[in-house]
Amino acid sequence: MTISNFVRSIQNIMRQDAGVDGDAQRISQLVWMLFLKVFDTKEEEWEVVEDDYTPIIPEKYQWRNWAGDEEGMTGNELLEFVDNELFVELSNLEIDEYTDERKILVKEVFADSYNYMKSGTLMRKVINRINQVDFDNYKERHAFNEIYETILKDLQSAGNSGEYYTPRAVTDFVIEMLDPKIEESVADFACGTGGFLVSSLEYRRNKYDLSVEDRENLQNGLHGVEKKPMPYMLGVTNLILHDIDTPDILHGNSLNKSLREFTEKDKFDVIAMNPPFGGTEQDIIQMNFPKPFQTSETADLFMTLIMYRLKEDGRAGVVLPDGFFFGTDNAKLEIKKKLFDEFNLHTIVRLPGSVFAPYTSIATNLLFFNKNVEGTDKVWYYELPLPEGYKAFSKTKPMQSKHFEEVRNWWNDREETERAWQVEKEEIVGSDYNLDINNPNVIEEDNHDPKELLRKYNEVQNEITGLQELIKEELKEVL
Repeated sequence: MTISNFVRSIQNIMRQDAGVDGDAQRISQLVWMLFLKVFDTKEEEWEVVEDDYTPIIPEKYQWRNWAGDEEGMTGNELLEFVDNELFVELSNLEIDEYTDERKILVKEVFADSYNYMKSGTLMRKVINRINQVDFDNYKERHAFNEIYETILKDLQSAGNSGEYYTPRAVTDFVIEMLDPKIEESVADFACGTGGFLVSSLEYRRNKYDLSVEDRENLQNGLHGVEKKPMPYMLGVTNLILHDIDTPDILHGNSLNKSLREFTEKDKFDVIAMNPPFGGTEQDIIQMNFPKPFQTSETADLFMTLIMYRLKEDGRAGVVLPDGFFFGTDNAKLEIKKKLFDEFNLHTIVRLPGSVFAPYTSIATNLLFFNKNVEGTDKVWYYELPLPEGYKAFSKTKPMQSKHFEEVRNWWNDREETERAWQVEKEEIVGSDYNLDINNPNVIEEDNHDPKELLRKYNEVQNEITGLQELIKEELKEVL
């Protein structure tokens, strides 16, 4: 059975259950069940390799003991067990300052989980289908990537509030260009399902011959934060399956702490992320930022956070929409001024508008910058075209790693081409830090393709949003 058919067959079973309403609930239901199955697989490993191992999940509630037998509990007996025992026990695990971090993780996951299913018979069918995946098998374990990518593709509402889950080709490319070393820390402050963190992990495992100490450095050098329960649980599960026994992923809002409270130990060597764009934050969140950087726009606040939490000589790769480029509200101007004065914004890769299809056609960009004392001198732009024969990326024809090949070939041997050009800092500063600079090496032709017209429409809408934000800021000052 293919991964997509596996997920779809489970969702079809859940559609028969009166308690599960819509894709979001079906996904949430599947995720906590997958987590327990995966965690139980890891516990079986820990029992073998750790002396005097004490079970993290009490034995009665380990997946193998209540879900492992396909002829086991079903119907009302199963439903009552899950609702009145399993969830109660796991969400109320006793913890203190000496508690194993893995136990804290389980409690955190189940604090925000919920059993939507009302039929114990259908739940047993779902459990038996999940048991067909052998997470002891290395190949099937790493196929979990495909499982959650399939989940996200099927969840059409994943695009709400700017939460566009980053394609694997993009996370892999960004990490490859940032080139994190074994001993370096890597962070993503809105990590979703952990795509950038997993890419950084796999990149270093493939590049280096790792010692035991190196593996420990990798284990301790990943940091993520995710606000919403479902992607948080997926991210944790994803990292566990990639042999990070205790993922350092916090469940919360990265913007919820004053920048004044961060010290050197809160900074990172490498930051890679795709901030949620299109979202807005309340005044109480904005107060965590210095006055010049206060704005309701979520992505702008994350850009400020990144700049404050990047170590000296640290490197960052960030996905941002065109709206950030030409926005002229006070906060955007201050952010871009700080970016040019205190960081080297050395490369901008302009992506095709359909990279995040089907969730949005908003044009996006990859910004690469280092923290230094000299600031930015010039910015290299690279306009990535759609592959030959493509009118757009889509669910069935998504972006792939090979589509970045020409940028990779150019990266370390740069020269101006029909796709690449450079712009001096003075020109950008003189245009009020407008980064939305067209490729001067090609003649722009009229394009009546609907997707391109929609992209241009979205650009105008983003500009309108920026102007509205500017008006709000001006009114605040007047009133």
